[in-house]
Amino acid sequence: MPTQSKGWSPYLAGALSGLVSIGSVLIAGKYLGASTTFVRGAGMAERLYAPDVVTTLAYYIKEKPVFDWQFLFVCGIAAGAYLAARLYGDFKVQLVPDTWSARFGPSPWRRAAAAFVGGVIAMFGARLADGCPSGHGLSGMSQLAVSGYLAGAGFFIGGIVMARLLYRGK
Repeated sequence: MPTQSKGWSPYLAGALSGLVSIGSVLIAGKYLGASTTFVRGAGMAERLYAPDVVTTLAYYIKEKPVFDWQFLFVCGIAAGAYLAARLYGDFKVQLVPDTWSARFGPSPWRRAAAAFVGGVIAMFGARLADGCPSGHGLSGMSQLAVSGYLAGAGFFIGGIVMARLLYRGK
C-alpha cells in the first residue's frame, strides 16, 4: 500500500492563496478564475480547423479566444503545483492515482470515460454558472459576497456527496 504524504499546512496554503488573490487584483486588476481559459483554449484550437465557426459563434464573439492573463494564471497553476511537489519532496510521475484505479478498476478505457464524463459535467456547470469554483468561491469570498459563500458551501457539499458516491464512504 502506498504511503500518504502529510501535505502542506492548510493554513499556509490558504494564506498563500489569499496572497495570490490579492496580487491578482493589484497587478492585473482581475479576480481569480480559470474556467474561461479552457473554453478560450478550445476556441484557439478550433480556430486552426474551422476559423469561420469561431468568428461566427456567439460565445466566441463574447469570450474571444485569446492568450491573456488568465491563460498565464492557468499555466502558473500547473507550474506552481510542480514546483510545490518538488520542494515538498513528494513529486512522482503517476498516470493514475491509486484511489482512482482502485475505484474504477484496471481498464484504462473505463477510467478515461469516467474522467471525461466528470470533466464534461464540471465544465458544463462552470459555464452554466458563468464561472468556476475559484471565480465564484475564492474571489467571491474574498470580496465578502454572500453569493461567494453560498457557492463555496455548494462546492464543498457537492464534493462531499460525490466523494461518498464514488468511493462508497471510504
